[in-house]
Formats: sequence, C-alpha cells, structure tokens
Amino acid sequence: MTTAKDLFIITMDPRPEPPVGQGDLSLALAGAELIDLLGAGAVTVDGDRIVPGGPPAADDPLLGDAAAQLTRQPPYERIDDWLWRRGRDLSAAYQAGLEKDGELTRTRSGRLSLGSDRVEPADTAGRRRAAARRDGREPVLTALASAVGIDDGRSDDEPGLGDEAVTTVVAAVHDAVMELEAVRQRRTIENASFANLWRGP
Repeated sequence: MTTAKDLFIITMDPRPEPPVGQGDLSLALAGAELIDLLGAGAVTVDGDRIVPGGPPAADDPLLGDAAAQLTRQPPYERIDDWLWRRGRDLSAAYQAGLEKDGELTRTRSGRLSLGSDRVEPADTAGRRRAAARRDGREPVLTALASAVGIDDGRSDDEPGLGDEAVTTVVAAVHDAVMELEAVRQRRTIENASFANLWRGP
C-alpha cells in the first residue's frame, strides 16, 4: 500500500462529514504519489520543480503510472502544475484500483437492497495499516488528510514533516486545495448573479 492508497482509505473510514470533495482528494492523491516517489528515490525537488530520477522501487501500478508521467526534460515541471495535471480524475482511478484489489467493497444503502451502491473500505490488512497510520498521527498522512478537511484535532506542537522536499509538496497541496475552493466560490457567486439576472427585479 502507498501513501496515496492509505489517504484514499482514511477519507472513507470512517466517512467524514461533510464528505471529502473529489477534486480536493485528487489533488492530495497527486501530492501523496509525489511524496512516495521522493521516498523511493524516483524524484528529487529542486526549489519548486520536480527532477526525475530512477523508476520507483514499489511494485504499484498507479505509482508506476505517476512516474511514467513525469516531465523528464528541463525545465522540469513545477510541483503545483504536476498536482493539477496528474490530479485530474485521480480519485476515480484510485477508487477503481482499490476496488480491483479488493480493498473497497460496494454495499447497498437502501432497504431491501434498493437504493444506490455505496463504496466503503473492506476489512483488509491495507485498511488496518491505513488506520494505524492515521491513529498514530503519522505526520505525512496527517498533513495530507488535513489538506482535504480531515482534522482530528491536530495540535500545533506535533512533530513536523522532517524533510524539506516533503514539506514543500504538502504546502503545494494545501495551496492547490485552497485555490480549488476559491474557484468553487467564484462559480457559486457567478451562478447566483446569473440566476438573479434572469429572475429580474
């Protein structure tokens, strides 16, 4: 299991209220992949740019796909550009991958098996590992979860991330999520103004 997969699982277990937005989660998953690639020695960070290295050691198809999408010619890609490009529909890709691996299961939410399917984590070693990282307040996972609005009362005196490159990536994820929220708010205001225009005085 990767940090991105652990992050996806803890956003559903237990299901937070309000639920995590798919766009927010996709950005955070792209950041989690980048952190795993840093840990595998597949990339380094030079300022705000991602410098590719060797292939990731982890045998994970989604992480391998992330490594294959790295920009390998200078000037290398900026971290924030990577988050938006790689993050497009990434939560859906992780859901499909985790369902295929048996880490997620579909259940019926209505009576007599009527109603829509709901996806939730299966009782697996992967789920228990993700929960242990969450409950142990592992700094990277906690910081990424916080970026998507999952905050279990994290205090300011908890230990930091301990790595400048990882800190840079986490900060970029927070900035991207805030930018996405600003876009949402702007669209809401524009849609309300448009509706008022048609409604008239």
